[in-house]
Amino acid sequence: MNFTKMHGLGNDFIILNQLADTQQDYVKLAQILCDRNTGIGGDGILLILPSTIADIKMRILNIDGSEAEMCGNGIRCFAKYLYEHDILKKTTFSVETKAGIIKPSLQIADQRVKQITIDMGQPILERDQIPMIGPKGQVIDEILDVAGQEYKITSVLMGVPHTMLFVEDITAIDPSVLGPKLEKHHKFPQNTNVNFVQVIDKHTIKVKTWERGAGATLACGTGCCASVVASYLNDFTEDTVDVQVKLGTLHIEYRPNESVMMTGSAIEVFSGIYDIK
Repeated sequence: MNFTKMHGLGNDFIILNQLADTQQDYVKLAQILCDRNTGIGGDGILLILPSTIADIKMRILNIDGSEAEMCGNGIRCFAKYLYEHDILKKTTFSVETKAGIIKPSLQIADQRVKQITIDMGQPILERDQIPMIGPKGQVIDEILDVAGQEYKITSVLMGVPHTMLFVEDITAIDPSVLGPKLEKHHKFPQNTNVNFVQVIDKHTIKVKTWERGAGATLACGTGCCASVVASYLNDFTEDTVDVQVKLGTLHIEYRPNESVMMTGSAIEVFSGIYDIK
């Protein structure tokens, strides 16, 4: 099986062109390929599939085999791959995902994709649509009991559920300590991604993420977008923010009542053939 390894700010994926073969056991395949000791290694696999409602279809399976509705870093990798491997030689196109139709826009120089801007759509703020158990309304600066300790959270649906905690010093945060407890908290019936956010100034934040189904990752595109929305809703930042993660920066523009625009890069690491036994 031919594959290509890519990453967006360290959030790494295995891309498989399945336009001619859609009969694989993708759950098992994700678990095998993403294993960092016995497989290729990655946070998930991205499947290129035919679509009847868009130019192309993307499916995302996490390292544990669970399927994600959307992935911000993943779709930038996906878009770059499509253009540079001559599958879709267009600078704007439509991608079918479980979160809806997403439209990447590519910045090209010397026939290479330098930056990708993604219209991530409008964040969903209502509790029952995130979904989170509780009274109707939005989840902004709300106290949540986690194993006997209270934390202030803000939650949104940014294609996938995200819960944000604002911290004073992100360097002191280990997402693997609190992340799993929040991810599977009983108030989130579909579980939640967890983002730890430090506000630097009105236009800059730092983020660490614990991803649902993947664990701690070096970056999360939807998480960065959700963190900007949460920062804006809590009046910590303006609507245009640079989000710093371990390996770089994403530029996020939140247009209230409209959409979230994410701009960043993607890197192709290597290609090869994996022998599926």
